[in-house]
Amino acid sequence: MVDLIAKRYVKALLIGRDTDSITNVYNELKEISSAFLSDKFVSIISSTEVKTEAKTDLIISFIENISVVTKNLIKVLGENKRLDIIPYIVEELKVQVALISNKYEGLVYTNSELSSEYITSIEEKFSKKFDVNLKLTQEVCDYDGIKVDIEGLGLEISFSKARLKSQLIDHILKAV
Repeated sequence: MVDLIAKRYVKALLIGRDTDSITNVYNELKEISSAFLSDKFVSIISSTEVKTEAKTDLIISFIENISVVTKNLIKVLGENKRLDIIPYIVEELKVQVALISNKYEGLVYTNSELSSEYITSIEEKFSKKFDVNLKLTQEVCDYDGIKVDIEGLGLEISFSKARLKSQLIDHILKAV
């Protein structure tokens, strides 16, 4: 439900704005969104004892030279008692900015550190394949294989040693 409301606000933000303006609003809201990680801040925003004007003024004060568009958006969210959906708006804006600018970010999961040249070659191949600008970052975890996840494109490609082993065993058993 909250996602749908956030999408409506983002849709309204996109109308008649250029890429730079949208990116600027996204960056400002992203910075504001980081405050939602604090329990104190969330309790202030959700408190009925604090006036809405004080809440909006607090949020606006996080950014020094805040744009008029972002300031007006925060005021509208405050008037409608929807300041708590700012993180959802940021996530939807992230998707829209990626679509507009054709720049995507992805993660490479492995259980050991890969060289930067290898990551760069994966970036180049996927960029060429999907005709996008791609930036991959590596995350070392306990995944036994390699997995590339590009959320903005809805793409996940993985190669697991355990899965290969089980498929090989199945193939051998079927052959016998």
